[in-house]
Amino acid sequence: MPKMRLNIVTPEKVVYDNEIERVTVRTIDGDRGIMPEHIPLITGLDIGAIRIKEDNEEQILAATKGYMEVRPEETIILVDSAEFADKIDVERAEAAKKRAEDRLGSKTENINEKRAELALQRALNRLKVTKGNNFE
Repeated sequence: MPKMRLNIVTPEKVVYDNEIERVTVRTIDGDRGIMPEHIPLITGLDIGAIRIKEDNEEQILAATKGYMEVRPEETIILVDSAEFADKIDVERAEAAKKRAEDRLGSKTENINEKRAELALQRALNRLKVTKGNNFE
């Protein structure tokens, strides 16, 4: 099966750099699967899972918003953060979820509702990835 290079990069480090068979990401327009020889594309990414198929095995990462550039032989994903499912601290993600829910439920004037909603989305995404849940 043909392969392509996948690079996943955050401001801190290169999270992933290898030859793969397929990657599926959550774009701003919905989920999109990318395979070798894909037409060139640049798109925004939403909070969601990155699913990598490499040597008939799947790896899943939780990712935040960012951008993706696709070329026939290479895909580059630039995100604020990306974590492999087995590296996510579940207790920390649960605590972040609870804090965000508490902020949203408090209805005080000094709460940035959009920021709390994004924090909740990130925490829920991290928890779904750890459980291997399907992403609608």
